[in-house]
Amino acid sequence: MISRLLRTIMLSLAATLLTLTGLAAQEAGGTLNLIVQPEPPTVNVGVNRLGPTTYVGNKIYESLLTYSADLKPLPRLAQSWSISDDGLVYTFNLRHDVKWHDGQPFTAKDVVFSFQKFLPALQARSRLNLAEVKDIATPDDYTVVFTLKAPYPAFIYVHNTAVLPAHLYEGVSDFRTAEANSKFIGTGPFKFAEWKKGSFIHLGRNPDYWDAGKPHLNDIFFHVIPDANSRAIAFETGQVDVLRAGDVENFDITRLAGLDGVQLTEAGWEFLQPVGYIHLNNRHKPLDDARVRRAIAHAIDRQFIIDTIFGGFGHETNGPLSRLSRFKDTSVETKYEFDLAKANAILDEAGLKPDANGVRFELQFVPLPYGELWQREAEYVREALASVGIKVNIVATDVPGWFKRLTTFDYDLAENFVYTTPDPAIGISYAYTTLEGDNAGTTGGNVHGYSNPEVDRLLADAAHENDFDKRKALYSQAQKIISADVPLIWTHDIVFPTLYRTKVHNLIATGLGTDENFADVWLAK
Repeated sequence: MISRLLRTIMLSLAATLLTLTGLAAQEAGGTLNLIVQPEPPTVNVGVNRLGPTTYVGNKIYESLLTYSADLKPLPRLAQSWSISDDGLVYTFNLRHDVKWHDGQPFTAKDVVFSFQKFLPALQARSRLNLAEVKDIATPDDYTVVFTLKAPYPAFIYVHNTAVLPAHLYEGVSDFRTAEANSKFIGTGPFKFAEWKKGSFIHLGRNPDYWDAGKPHLNDIFFHVIPDANSRAIAFETGQVDVLRAGDVENFDITRLAGLDGVQLTEAGWEFLQPVGYIHLNNRHKPLDDARVRRAIAHAIDRQFIIDTIFGGFGHETNGPLSRLSRFKDTSVETKYEFDLAKANAILDEAGLKPDANGVRFELQFVPLPYGELWQREAEYVREALASVGIKVNIVATDVPGWFKRLTTFDYDLAENFVYTTPDPAIGISYAYTTLEGDNAGTTGGNVHGYSNPEVDRLLADAAHENDFDKRKALYSQAQKIISADVPLIWTHDIVFPTLYRTKVHNLIATGLGTDENFADVWLAK
């Protein structure tokens, strides 16, 4: 009896010591060295939502909610929330102890300003979110009540967007050019410290962060390193602690993962659900002809792209949704197998005969300027389409140039990858709903100019249906039509691996992965 009691006491003491040791390690501070590739145009995620910007900016700015790996909403600036039974009223109870980095208090005024004014002025997706809202009320400084026009189940997933400080934008009419955009004042666990262009972005610990005892790190450096080989060397030599997909060549990932003290994970993309695209400009001839688009799909060996260019990190897909989506229905998709004979036959049928040089027509291709990986894919596509008589001219540009060309339809083919997110209503609907005008507003929108009234109806009906099974059936119908129309080429369902040193703990803590705020990340001694 005594020995059992002693054993119980010893086990309890051991557990306590382990807990205390863990806490001590978490409080050790330290500097986390990362790579941002390419260098972002800004770190204000209210102004820009491209991947490099959110990677850095999400440590500075915060949202009402974040999301677990199984897509459950988790508290952030909102400490609790409720949804009415009819799905029309969403009430968010805000934290009382939050301060902006300049010391001003965070209140409901900031949430309303961000959701109702700032974000819709700069982001197409936020304009669509606002269009679903009938009224926004603030019964007090720490309560925000959204009343929707109709049920919109995706609304719970729109609150990972940044809340901006309303007090810095008082009197501002043009948010895009506002001086406050470059002050980088958020509520997050890290404050903006320094940006040496072409070299690094430095964030420092926020000592007044609302979550007591966090963040554990003292500093984060995002290094700007120009080429993949140099980035690989920086990781091997210990200059940086983490590599995200795209930082190095995918064929190098397996080798680097084999180094002592290095871990590889594919987790952390459950919320974003990225899918690779080759946009086809449906507004340009002959790409307005679905037969031509199908021929291009058959001429591109997407398994080669996955296996050779992306090093096996990816899955085949023939439709708009990620394999991670609850609404994905592979049974209704049209499968576009690699078949050059079929591609040639379709082009002949479309009346696009080769000239004396074997060329049927020419296309201008704008690659994604995110490094060697995407350049290699663009070069492959150029060679693949040449084999069926389509001459492709690669038009290189920087990130702002790429963004402008896509959003204003100034291209024929273009590379991209898009975060399709947990709900099609916010992830893919605006990419396939008919767009009026000549500016898509965002590279995640309908930059290919696709238009099908039946798809418009199905997407709208599904977005406002409260019953999950009915929604799923509507999205299946939409997927069937979109896949058959092939408005763009879905190159692959992307797997983005992350490499990190085992001294880095809690790097992937939610479904947002490395796009999280890193308040929980700590370094072992």
